[in-house]
Amino acid sequence: MTETESIAYDVVVLGAGPVGENVADRTRAAGLSTAVVESELVGGECSYWACMPSKALLRPVVARADARRVPGLRQAVRGPLDAAAILAHRNDYTAHWQDDGQVRWLESIGADLYRGQGRLTGPRTVAVTDADGVRHVLTARHAVAVCTGSRARLPDLPGLAGVRPWTSREATSAQHVPGRLVVVGGGVVATEMATVWQALGSRVTVLVRGKGLLNRMEPFAGEMVADCLAEAGADVRTGTAVESVRRVDGTVVVVTDRGDTVEADEILFATGRAPRTDDIGLDTIGLEPGSWLDTDDSLRVPGTEWLYAVGDVNHRALLTHQGKYQARIAGAAIAARAAGAPPPETGPWGAHAATADHHAVPQVVFTDPEAAAVGLSLAEAEEAGHRVRAVDVDLSSVAGAGLYADGYRGRARMVVDLDDEILRGVTFVGPGVGELIHSATVAVAGQVPIERLWHAVPSYPTISEVWLRLLEAYRG
Repeated sequence: MTETESIAYDVVVLGAGPVGENVADRTRAAGLSTAVVESELVGGECSYWACMPSKALLRPVVARADARRVPGLRQAVRGPLDAAAILAHRNDYTAHWQDDGQVRWLESIGADLYRGQGRLTGPRTVAVTDADGVRHVLTARHAVAVCTGSRARLPDLPGLAGVRPWTSREATSAQHVPGRLVVVGGGVVATEMATVWQALGSRVTVLVRGKGLLNRMEPFAGEMVADCLAEAGADVRTGTAVESVRRVDGTVVVVTDRGDTVEADEILFATGRAPRTDDIGLDTIGLEPGSWLDTDDSLRVPGTEWLYAVGDVNHRALLTHQGKYQARIAGAAIAARAAGAPPPETGPWGAHAATADHHAVPQVVFTDPEAAAVGLSLAEAEEAGHRVRAVDVDLSSVAGAGLYADGYRGRARMVVDLDDEILRGVTFVGPGVGELIHSATVAVAGQVPIERLWHAVPSYPTISEVWLRLLEAYRG
């Protein structure tokens, strides 16, 4: 017979990934008792199947590419990468898919961890049954925060399950290098994983339904990444959809809408994300299971006083760093409401408003070359009704870029609001540009006037001198 334990907390957090951990950290810091419920590993997708393993795989790939562009060094790095060593290093970065360290961190902040599938059973109530069969009923005095993230979305193709396709999880945790790999998709996961496995020895074919890669960035970003993938040996096919896929004697056979057939050892579908909300009891509070959850800028679900949706589940910005930002906002808002006074600061750019989700979301794609952007692209700014001008600079014109690599290829764009004379968006593409994006994020989020940016002097000779070139191009 199942034993039931009931206990009340100030806050109950569903999901112990980076987002849930940060919500718990903020509510505990405010003195609120907090329970965290997790059905898998504490640390979540980012720690074990996304950010950390993918970047551990990408770092040696990009470092070798950079080294090959440096005179006097390129001869020393002509050989192949040590795939076994890289995979082992990746395993270390995921703590070999053990979460002991993250559990200790949760304990250190005073949060209580409940392992198992947590489900809402009504307003402010979550039930979870642990491995010993004990059913815990957790009630929340102030808030339940849904931080369950997202999962890979697979297309509806007949027989797909029998093919045993890779998703982002398999692509970042695989323990062998496939001889041939088909990557379906053109976004961040697709481009980063194509970069990794091509460099580690796979023969990679990328099938992209749309016109190009990275279609949420400026068009030149995807074009430059596609060119470099092709130069590395990948076969990149745009405007190509998968019609059918099957596995025959261990070989994956893909038929495209162009009538082409591609064979591979493995196939990765990087075709979007779906919310992990199908089995958390949303129906018990009048919400649709499996749906994205709408929120206001304090991350509270409209129509409730107690339910928050933080991170991927709200579909505002599916990025770990943005989810952690939302978690800081939500945790502070929960604490402010629990205290009762003063009222939360929920106006734009207030302490309890995730305004950056609308105006200043930064992202880095760790391909070769890197692509980094923040804010609006030119097309997005025009669609939003802003009167804007795009200012472009060839990054190779900057002295620091030439020192960074022989034959440096890159491009920078800032989107200037001509009425307010501030930046609406910035994009960089080129080796090493990921470290430039925070300066752009500060300029966009801070709405720094163009005239004030002239007084932010870039150090010479660094790639950041591109800021001066952009401002000079704007002035003409």
